[in-house]
Amino acid sequence: MSEDSDLAAHVDALAGARVLCVGDVMLDRFVYGRVERISPEAPIPILAIERESVLLGGAGNVVRNLGALGAETCFITVVGDDVEGRELTRLVAREKRLEPHLLIEPGRRTTLKQRYVAGSQQLLRADSETVTSIAAKQAGELRRRAIEDLESSRALVLSDYGKGVLTPELTQALIQAARARSRPVVVDPKGNDFSRYAGATVLKPNRRELAEATRMAVASEIEVVAAARKLIADHNVGAVLVSLSQDGMILVQADGRIATMKAEAREVFDVSGAGDTVVATLAAALAAGVSLTDAARIANVAAGIVVGKIGTAVAHAAEIRAALHRHDLLTGEAKTLDLDSASEQVAAWRAKKLTVGFANGCFDLLHPGHVSLLAQARAKCDRLVVGLNGDSSVARLKGPGRPVQSEAGRAAILGSLASVDLVVIFNEDVPMKLIERLKPDVVIKGADWAGKTAPDFELVKSYGGRMEFAELTPGQSTTSTIARMGG
Repeated sequence: MSEDSDLAAHVDALAGARVLCVGDVMLDRFVYGRVERISPEAPIPILAIERESVLLGGAGNVVRNLGALGAETCFITVVGDDVEGRELTRLVAREKRLEPHLLIEPGRRTTLKQRYVAGSQQLLRADSETVTSIAAKQAGELRRRAIEDLESSRALVLSDYGKGVLTPELTQALIQAARARSRPVVVDPKGNDFSRYAGATVLKPNRRELAEATRMAVASEIEVVAAARKLIADHNVGAVLVSLSQDGMILVQADGRIATMKAEAREVFDVSGAGDTVVATLAAALAAGVSLTDAARIANVAAGIVVGKIGTAVAHAAEIRAALHRHDLLTGEAKTLDLDSASEQVAAWRAKKLTVGFANGCFDLLHPGHVSLLAQARAKCDRLVVGLNGDSSVARLKGPGRPVQSEAGRAAILGSLASVDLVVIFNEDVPMKLIERLKPDVVIKGADWAGKTAPDFELVKSYGGRMEFAELTPGQSTTSTIARMGG
């Protein structure tokens, strides 16, 4: 088994690992639109707003990433008694596998970051927040709850955005409590005084933060390693994982070992929140008993996934597994995603103004008729998603002895076709949930469906999509092929 396949096997272990996350939560609001003219009042663009989205940011994004990995999380933070604090509470309540403790501090302003985006270009960010240290009452309650949870959590994340939750005294108390229980501590640091993080297992600064904390040059890899070693020596930390943006990451450990990881992203779309993804993945892997070096490599792959998405995105476990398999297995397996991951990919395509097509079927024993239909479907759109009936669905539709090939095998073969951009397996007889979630611009069926109607046809019309029909290849069917084989 190759190194990447070994790492992929570790990803399954992340599900169910329990992590305690403490830090600064914030509300990330994205306002999307288009710019077609300049304001007559000042030389600034006018954004015609098309849609808005609100997400958990800061430590909240770490929590979102932990949930996407399948990890269980205890999240402790402080919010204000305001509209933003209440909205954050509602968002946190929607997260799965999460035990939240949002402590309220009267008079505190909950951090809100509003980003205005035209196409893929961020025009402006407007912040509203309180950045003073939390009150003694909230600090004491936070410390009590965190130390109590360390009895069951297997790793601690300190997500410091400099908004006042992680005071120096509280940070040290939590690190020492975790060390006393042999829990690894992963810190996303802030500021230029890293003494507050003394004793942590891993510090994860980026290149700029490393330079500010050490006052050393960090232009070359040699300089980065030297600066990381200074942090280790000065603050008694076990390792430093440095994010180098397009240059990947470098892991420097106290025992002298160094691991260099190249950037995994094939196309960078948005770097917002990539550091949160790294911290979450690293902590979940350590909580699951994965070695630090392997945990860092998995985190690097996860970071490569999220920078290809929109906004403060997350990396799902299925996406990480597919990325790790990419060099070892058929390209088709890397194209097979679950519905959540597929939805994010479709959103990214739409942000680039690409039209999305959809075709579905059992595709058992792929034959020339299938290949022709998919080629015609791909010609009608920029990106083609194929909904693949799962094994249980095929058995219901086709009868005993079917499918001939497993859903995994059929998905891999479909994905190996250049005409197919994404494969999503579903187990219903009709892919209503897929179409409702993905809302493809065009749905392609065989010509034998022309002039007919079906529930999925009506669904496509309801949101403004359209139906197209592909010519069929005479004499081609899986059933006839099996009959000729004597099956």
